[in-house]
Amino acid sequence: MNQFEHLRHKDGSSLTRARELVVACAPMRSNVNISSVARTASACAVERLILTGNPTLISKIARDGADELNISMHRSLAPVLRKLHSDGYRLVGLEQTTNSTSMHSYTFMRRTVLVVGNERIGLTPEILELLDDVVEIPVYGLPHSFNAATAASMALYEYCRQFPQG
Repeated sequence: MNQFEHLRHKDGSSLTRARELVVACAPMRSNVNISSVARTASACAVERLILTGNPTLISKIARDGADELNISMHRSLAPVLRKLHSDGYRLVGLEQTTNSTSMHSYTFMRRTVLVVGNERIGLTPEILELLDDVVEIPVYGLPHSFNAATAASMALYEYCRQFPQG
């Protein structure tokens, strides 16, 4: 008998406390990307997903995330970020900037809003001004950046690694 028996799906890990992590997305061009972010956010048990623009979740991609996740839709991102900041969340942008910190050395705060930019233009100067920190994921080849949904997944995984129990 093989020591590794294939399981189709394992039950999710239980958290000892609710995650205090919010994902806030700038308007994205691709509903595939936004649906992928929703699936990952749900799998990471984030507190809430904030979407802006006119997104449509694709259920085959978002899977149960579309049903299980607290999702709020807003016309623009800045007012929502200001409110979350006043509620004690640390606003962390996921972007390549002149003074961004490598994800390898960044320590998340428990109450964090991960702000994900548009696939082409990233985070606008207006949004960058609101952020407490900006983290980037080092890239070693071409293209010089990761897909927005892929980068969001990596950052969410790192947050969960740092706070495995919620």
